[in-house]
Parts: sequence; C-alpha cells; structure tokens
Amino acid sequence: MLPRAVALAGQALDSLTRNKLQTGLALLGVSIGVGALVTSIGLGRGARQAIDAELRAAGANMIVVTSGNYRPQADPQEDSVGDETWLDDIHGPNGDAGPRMVPVHFEDDPTALHDHPTAKQRLGDASAGLGAAATLTRADAAAILREIPGVQHVASGVHENVRVYAGPDEKGPVWFTRLHGTDVDLAVIRTGWVFPYGGFLTEQQVESSEQVIVLGRIVADRLFGSGSNPVGQIVKLWHQAFRVTGVIGTRSWATQPEPGDDQFDAVYVPVTTVHRLLNLSKLNTITLTTTSVGDTTAIAKRIVVLLRRRHHIGENAADDFIVRTQAQQVLGHGLPPQLARLVTGNLSGVDSLTIAKLGVSMERANATMLWLLVGVATVSLVVGGVGLMNLLLLSVTQRTREVGVRMALGARRADVVLQFVAEAVALSVVGGLLGTVIGVFAASGLAQMFHWSIVVSPLIGALGMLAAAVLGVLFGVYPARRAAGIDPIEALRYE
Repeated sequence: MLPRAVALAGQALDSLTRNKLQTGLALLGVSIGVGALVTSIGLGRGARQAIDAELRAAGANMIVVTSGNYRPQADPQEDSVGDETWLDDIHGPNGDAGPRMVPVHFEDDPTALHDHPTAKQRLGDASAGLGAAATLTRADAAAILREIPGVQHVASGVHENVRVYAGPDEKGPVWFTRLHGTDVDLAVIRTGWVFPYGGFLTEQQVESSEQVIVLGRIVADRLFGSGSNPVGQIVKLWHQAFRVTGVIGTRSWATQPEPGDDQFDAVYVPVTTVHRLLNLSKLNTITLTTTSVGDTTAIAKRIVVLLRRRHHIGENAADDFIVRTQAQQVLGHGLPPQLARLVTGNLSGVDSLTIAKLGVSMERANATMLWLLVGVATVSLVVGGVGLMNLLLLSVTQRTREVGVRMALGARRADVVLQFVAEAVALSVVGGLLGTVIGVFAASGLAQMFHWSIVVSPLIGALGMLAAAVLGVLFGVYPARRAAGIDPIEALRYE
C-alpha cells in the first residue's frame, strides 16, 4: 500500500511540474484562500481574547466580600443586637492560634478606635447589629479559594486612609491617600495593571511582614514628581519607614489613573505588615476573581453559604459580611446606607443583567464578525478550488492520449481517478502550506499596523491544511471522473 502511494505521489508531482505556469496560478489561488482563512480565524480569536481581557481589566469577573452588614436583621431578638455576643474566634483575642469562645464586640473594626459609637448610635435602629462587624480572616480567604470551584485568585485586604510622606524624615511632600494591605494575588486580579517601575509585592515580603510599599501612579507623581522612578526610595506612614518596590500604571482603556480613585491614588503594603504594626488579625475585604465572567452571581451565592457556615451563623441570623459583584459595587458606590440596601437587596443578580449580558453581547458581536470573516475566506477558498478544478480539467484535455495509452496497457478506471485526485490533493496541500505561512505573516502584519490582538496557534495551521486537503478532494473528483470516463480507443486517436 505504501509503495503504491509513493508511486502515485511521484506521478502527481511529475505531472504538475510539466506546466509550471498553470500549476503556479492554481497554487496561488489555493494559497490565498487558505491564507485568508488563517488570517480571519487568528484575528477573530485575538478579538475574543482582547474583549475578555478588557472585561477582566474592568473587573467584570470580580467579587468583593466586605466585613460588616448594613442590612437590617430578620429578628433582633434572635440576632444578638447588643454591644457584644459570643463568637468562635479562630485566631484568639491576641492573634494566637486555637479556636475558643470569647466575647467579641461587633464594633471590632480593625481601622477604628475602641471608643467609637456603636452601629445603632450611628445609623439608628434599622441598621443596628452587624454594621461594622470585622469577622473576616485570611483563613476565610484561603477557604474560598480552596473550596469553591470557579474561583481563580483571592486577595485579603485591610484598608485605611493614610498620609504618606516622601523621605525618611517626614519633611518631604505629603499626600493623603488610601492604603491597601493586601496579598500578592491582587496584581493578578487587576489584569489591567502594568508596572512602569519595579513590581508588586512578593510572596516572601508578605510572609515576612516586610515594610515595603507599592505606589499608585498618582501617589508616585505627587510625592516624587511626574514620571519619576521612586523604586528604592523611602516613604513614611504611621512614622514607620517603608521601601518603595514598584509603581502601578494601567494598560486598559476601561480604567485610567485619576486623583481620588481607589487603584492608582493608593498605596499597597503586605496585609501581614498592617496586621503586625496595628496589632490586628481581621480583614476589611476579600477580593477575588472568577474563571468565567458569567459565573460571578452563582459563585457569589456559594461564598455566602461558605462564610455563613464558617462564621457559625444561624439560619435566621443576618450575615456579618456582604458579598458584592463588581456591578453591585458600582451601583452602590457612594449611596446612603438605606439606598444601598434597597439597590443591593432588589438587584442581587444585577451583574447578570449588566456585566454578564454585556459580555454575552460582545461575544455575539465578535462571533458575528468572525463568521463574516470566515465567510469571506470561504469565498476565497472556493475561488481557489475553482481554479484548481479548471487546471485539472485542462490537464485532462491535454493528457487525453496519455490516459488512453495507460488504459490500453491495462490501467483501471480507479487508477486514473486516484492519479488525478492525488494530483489535486498534492497541489492543494502545498498551496495550503504556503497559505498558512502567508496567513500568519498577514495577521501579524495587520496586528502590528493597527495594534490588533491576534492568536495564531498550531491548531489554526492544522485547520488550514485540513481545509486545503478537503478542497483538493472536492474539486479534484469531477476532473478525475471525467478522465476515467475517456474511451481508450477514442483517446488513442486524440491529437
């Protein structure tokens, strides 16, 4: 079987090289068709990847768990709305290990003083109870990542407004900004971030509670001058020296640095360092991302179930935390507590109506564009196939006498069909190989010229080769059958 296939391939190549001009034109048609197909698929996949990246950069797959809950409780008699209650404190009152039952004040806010008014005094009876409860821990963050499928990255968070001084003596420029004590995964969660200078926090720095700090672009410009590189410089907050290790910028059109924002007008230090310096053990937030943009609502519900179980919250008791998707965070930002309760309470699935729907709409638009491009490429393939068939039909006419001689010497009609089909497949495969190379270079050139995203993989190349082979078979069968139908006697008379 193999020697026969080799013989057929040799005969096909010998026949095709007899008329180099016709063969070259047919190759050109097939190459253009396959190249258009590869280019279209590469650009289409690149557009899809770019859309997904922009949605992630904008936080479409982000969920934030916040300590405390300003929603009213179902039954004040059952929910312990007094000044203190009993909780299973995982870290103990002084951060030591071992669960034990200790009295915990529900105003145990890691960024507040101990003589502050209670939630009931500040917000009234409707919001009494768990308003400023701080029961989130790093163990909760680890459990979310470990136990809930679809969670991609998790970062703990402690937040505070701080004054940051440039220089070790607190005599340099000062800037009032937002401090985030966090983990290394926050830089992965914020996919739109770039680091023009230095980098983000490392695992070693977090585990060792090092006094290092990463500056947002706005803070770096205010303290050290616009466009300056402050890496290695010393800044001070809480009268403590911190070494600058990086500056955060952005590559996303969806989020741009502005004074007062919570990303670039902010500073970032290890959460463990904040815990050590302020003698804390709790978190204000847990920030996480999901693998799929459309799964945020479902995963947010699973997080509620998990945290209620971990915090030993009874069936009729209110949560001591709030879980919000990015869409809910935007809608509730800056709203009074009563209005925020109304919005988040009645639109618990708002992200499925906004972010997820936006993602689906963009995916559909991208799919429509991709199919349009593939349609145009298919037309090019068909045109190349017509040129291929035209070449083979001309070859049949030119080689009528040759076919008659072969059949007179005992060749079967099946042998004639196989020969012409082999020629068609050989021509289309070579054209497909050239077209794949052309498509890759064309897509790369378009991406560089117009700054488009492109994804070209070996699978796309294999698809182009497969399309070329199928093209050769489809458009080679008719000329082959026509050649096999020649009458040997009439063919021998053909001049």
